[in-house]
Formats: sequence, structure tokens, C-alpha cells
Amino acid sequence: MFPAARTQDVEAEQLKLELRLALLEGQEQAQDTFIGFSRYVWPEAIISSHHELMAKAFDRIADGTLKRLIVNMPPRHTKSEFASYLLPAYIMGRKPQTKIIQATHTGELAVRFGRKVRNLMDLDKYKEVFSGVALKADSKAAGRWDTDAGGEYFAVGVGGAMTGRGADMLIIDDPHSEQDAQSTPRLGQCVGMVYLWPTDQAAARWRHCYCDDAMGDQGSDCATAEVSVQQQRRPVGSNRVPCRV
Repeated sequence: MFPAARTQDVEAEQLKLELRLALLEGQEQAQDTFIGFSRYVWPEAIISSHHELMAKAFDRIADGTLKRLIVNMPPRHTKSEFASYLLPAYIMGRKPQTKIIQATHTGELAVRFGRKVRNLMDLDKYKEVFSGVALKADSKAAGRWDTDAGGEYFAVGVGGAMTGRGADMLIIDDPHSEQDAQSTPRLGQCVGMVYLWPTDQAAARWRHCYCDDAMGDQGSDCATAEVSVQQQRRPVGSNRVPCRV
């Protein structure tokens, strides 16, 4: 073999090794941090400072050091993609025995989130990170499915019945519709229902709570963190949004 050919073979093997090491490093970060997981399973996502702020709070939830989180951000800031799609998959990857209840203003929307989480956990990309997690073959309905380690996912509309179901994590995402939010009388009714429903029914079932766009005092037994983003004009050529906690 000519020296030039040998050099090319060595460079090719070195490149393969570097790619393999980068893949392993990405998988390790995906197992350890929410932002690493998000980048691994959603590589085309553009991560900005407000995403990193949410991710740090979600890491505290995953570690058990944060019991309750309220996220307030303008529309189209990836709240639901992070909190109702990626977060349940990440938590169940780390702790497959976790029981999660997902609530939104309609049961249909909650089921849609459940379908997305379930489909993500069935992907090879996900299994590259959490190889020991699998869904039970006989329990794969979009809004109600189980892991083979005893974990459960249950989707419900706000005000719906949860009799017989407990939760390690309760996610409330957009508890009222845009139409209700624009009507003062209807908004007042919705806020009352959103408050009373978790207080009377869900609060007795949760251990960790994540609330997206749902303000209110849900009790003093859990720590509270609020993540807010001011809706300001973004600098030209920048994808970053000013953030405050």
C-alpha cells in the first residue's frame, strides 16, 4: 500500500473514532441534563437563553430538589414542547417507574401530548440514550400507557376525573383556551375551576407539579419557582430572548 493511501486510512479511522466519542459524549449529556437530552433528540432546535433557564429548573425537578414550578412566557416560546413533550420522556428515561398526569384545557390536547411522548420513547434515538426503558406492549393507548417498570402516563382535561390514579408529577399546560383568556367573565370562571380542580382532586395525588401558564397559590407544601420572559424586540440576527427569574 502506498504511503498516501495508508495516511488516508489512518485519517478515516481517526475521524470515525472522533465521531464515536462525540456520540458517546452527547448520549452522556442527554442522560444527565435536560438541555443535553433536548439537543440529542431534537438536534434541529435553536436553543436560546430562555430554554436554558427552563432546562435548569427541569433538572432540579428531575433531581428532586424542586417540587413545584410555574412557567410564564409569551406564546411560541417552546413551553409546551419542553414541558409537555420532552420533560415527561426525560423523567421517565431517568426513572421509568414515574407516574405522570398531563392536564390541559381539553382532554384531546392532553392525549395529543401523550401520543407525542409515547412515540418519542419508541424511537431508536431515544433508546440510544435510555436503552433500559420500554413501554408495555399491552398498554400503549395515546393518552394512557405504562412502562415495563411500573411507570404510568395519564392524559386528562382540566376538570376531568382522575379517580384511582396517583402521580409523582402533575403537568398542567394551558389550562384555559385562548377564547376564555380573552373574555373576562369566562376567564374568571376558568381560573376558579383551574384552582379548585387541582386543590380538590389533583393536589391529593401529586408529588411534583409543573404548571405552564397557570398562576395561583397551590399550597405551601412545595417549593415554588417562577420563570418569566419579557416579550421584547429581539436584536437583528439574534435568537436570544431577554430573560429574568
